[in-house]
Amino acid sequence: MQHRIVTSVVSPVAQPNSARQFYLDWLRILAFGLLVIFHVGMYYVTWEWHIKSPAMGSGPEPWMRLLSPWRMDLLFLVSGAATALLIRRNGVTGALIRERASRLLLPLLFGVLVVVPPQAYLEVLRRFNFVGTYLDFLGVYLQPWSQGQQFCVPGAGCLILPTWNHLWYLPYLFCYTALLWGALRRWPRLLDRASVVLTEALASWGLLVWPVLLLAVTRYTLSRQFPVTHALADDWFAHAQYLPMFLFGAVLALASPLAAASQARRWLALALAIGAWALMEWARASARSVPAWLGVLVWSLMQWCALLAALGFARQHLNVDNAARRYLTEAVFPLYIVHQTLIILLAHSLRPAALGAGLEACVLVLGTLVISLLLFELLRRVPWLDGLRPFMGLKRRVTSDALFSATRIRAS
Repeated sequence: MQHRIVTSVVSPVAQPNSARQFYLDWLRILAFGLLVIFHVGMYYVTWEWHIKSPAMGSGPEPWMRLLSPWRMDLLFLVSGAATALLIRRNGVTGALIRERASRLLLPLLFGVLVVVPPQAYLEVLRRFNFVGTYLDFLGVYLQPWSQGQQFCVPGAGCLILPTWNHLWYLPYLFCYTALLWGALRRWPRLLDRASVVLTEALASWGLLVWPVLLLAVTRYTLSRQFPVTHALADDWFAHAQYLPMFLFGAVLALASPLAAASQARRWLALALAIGAWALMEWARASARSVPAWLGVLVWSLMQWCALLAALGFARQHLNVDNAARRYLTEAVFPLYIVHQTLIILLAHSLRPAALGAGLEACVLVLGTLVISLLLFELLRRVPWLDGLRPFMGLKRRVTSDALFSATRIRAS
């Protein structure tokens, strides 16, 4: 009886593709790889970040701007697709939202208490001239939020502690998942209807026009009034960009025509994205003054077309399964949790060596990836670390006894 109930809930949301869409896994893997490269870049550019290199300069910034408009949008889009496919398999149940809460919020809690503090410690040493050991700092970090107000820069605000730093993506993703889950509980056919409407609206040139206009309008109307904070509660411009991407991903996973259209237009989308980026860099290098609305439109064109190109090329070339996909699909979440802390610790450790910026950046990228994968291997292979797995975004290990019990239940 329970099986019939779950099936009836799932069926309206499902059907177009029964096979796993492997290209979405590869996009997620590549998106997290780009995140490592981008955060290493943040150590060298003039933009504000937790610690800065002595070789800081504007040289890498054009290449960072090539990634900046769309890198997080891609993560939310792929996360929306994964969430929709998860709902299709398991139904809109209370167990599903509890599993999502555990999978996202336990790593967030662990990250805030264990992973992020070394980042904050090195930041207050460098930026605020904090005097004290790491244990001294933890005594401040774990105090109520008001205690962090001692770390302030005149005119630039204060460092509020504790902090989630790069882990802000986790509470955002959970909130968007909860919104979609709640909407599907109320309107079970919502994704089906949305897929029909969007497939019609984004037919032909609509796929290139309407999303760009939506992104441009939200950026033009909200970005100055609500600058990005990653603080969740007041981050309205970020929500206006990321939530539609999450929802579009949820529809995309269930609407084959949309995915096929991105594949068909991949070369055009790539050309438009590169052209828009080149135009932005030319205007910046020549100090040309352009109307605000035009700058926003070109930025949004690059943002959307880069996403569309990534989707199209991944669907064309990466819709395949192999051992590397299966391994890396599991590894990317732990890598995401620890990568920024590793970058900052490695950068701090390498500073006395005075390596050239190019060599040092390569060491930071490779070192972060290697150490992250070594930590993942420990979680996979060392039984006494099993209790840590849920806090690193991994499912609990299935023991032979549990597997036998599950098989016996199914057989009965």
